[in-house]
Amino acid sequence: MTGRVVFLCTGNAARSVMAGAALQAHLPAWSVTTAGTLVVEGQPMSWRTRAALDGVGLSAPAHRSRQASRPDLEAASVVIALAPEHVHWVRRTHPEVAHRTGTLRRLARDLPHDSASLADRVVRLGLAGIVMEDWEEVVDPGGGDAEQFATCARAIVDLVATLATRLEQP
Repeated sequence: MTGRVVFLCTGNAARSVMAGAALQAHLPAWSVTTAGTLVVEGQPMSWRTRAALDGVGLSAPAHRSRQASRPDLEAASVVIALAPEHVHWVRRTHPEVAHRTGTLRRLARDLPHDSASLADRVVRLGLAGIVMEDWEEVVDPGGGDAEQFATCARAIVDLVATLATRLEQP
């Protein structure tokens, strides 16, 4: 089974790019895209993001920042946010996909891993009604030094590895 995933962060410059590269490495047949909620369109990833990806053994994708769009979000099997604020943005601006939008931390922890379809497993989580909690945020390394980007990349790679096993049907 393959699916369509959109990773969502603020500027589509670090966290979502790292998560997208990590999931694509685990699930190469899946459609994985990244986007942001407040983006300067067309910007390349920073050298710190590129170095952090290299540090966790991932190839840096060809990347230019892009704003999340209605067609991208509507086509996604699941929208994976890197912080609660991104889930809130989806709920405000694209409520039609709120039921399949959750944070990376929550999905890695709670997405059922059973023989039901991904759509059914996501619906069972009741994501549109979940109260967001502080533990769900993957802290944005933006403005930080290279070590903060590396720490973020390591955390994302671990979370995505857990999530990848949950996304596929057993």
